[in-house]
Amino acid sequence: MKALVLNSGGVDSTTCVALAVHLYGNENVITASLYYGQKHDKELKCARDIAEYYGVRHIEEDISNVMKYAGEVCSLVKGSKDEIIDKSYVEQIEENGEGRVGTYVPFRNGLLLSIATAFADSLFPNEEVQIYYGAHADDAAGEAYADCSPEFAELMDEAINIGTYGKIHVARPFIHMNKSKVVAEGLKLKVPYELTWSCYHGGEKACGRCGTCIDRKKAFELNGVKDPIEYEE
Repeated sequence: MKALVLNSGGVDSTTCVALAVHLYGNENVITASLYYGQKHDKELKCARDIAEYYGVRHIEEDISNVMKYAGEVCSLVKGSKDEIIDKSYVEQIEENGEGRVGTYVPFRNGLLLSIATAFADSLFPNEEVQIYYGAHADDAAGEAYADCSPEFAELMDEAINIGTYGKIHVARPFIHMNKSKVVAEGLKLKVPYELTWSCYHGGEKACGRCGTCIDRKKAFELNGVKDPIEYEE
């Protein structure tokens, strides 16, 4: 069995890397990061550092041309006229109702899983492969990120498995967990969270104000441990 982990350089996907290495050994794990036009690339550097830490092969590709229209609807990517909202997802949903938030990248996980499948089917033509992605329950709550929902993951897994002759599956180990439980699993696996980056802004330190910073800080607090990265506030 081989594993290909989609690693954004953040908490959830890095925990997936640790889990895959724990289960299969680093010689059987590849990580992949895809640049889709984000306003900063700090997370890509983190993904490289994490691959080096675990001693796994790392693939990095630029797919920003495919996502060149995403700025019309997503505040995370270059070309967007919208500012990133510095509020928790809960606050955003309370104010605007359920549905996509401004940081939802159009069908990102569908695209990334499809590309990862093509990588895996090409690199391991005669072996079964698990493609890991770090979707969790907090992201799917209120339909903020539809491509993190259990329903989405199940149907993507089914389509990918059919399209690869039963050889490749989508592993989503945290799909029913909230972020604090993901961190709890990572702490057991001794994940180097000091190497990760979650903030939507690309400053010297994480902002501490954006939705993903708020969720991250809360997850560490609920586990009774200090987040090892620095924050502006």
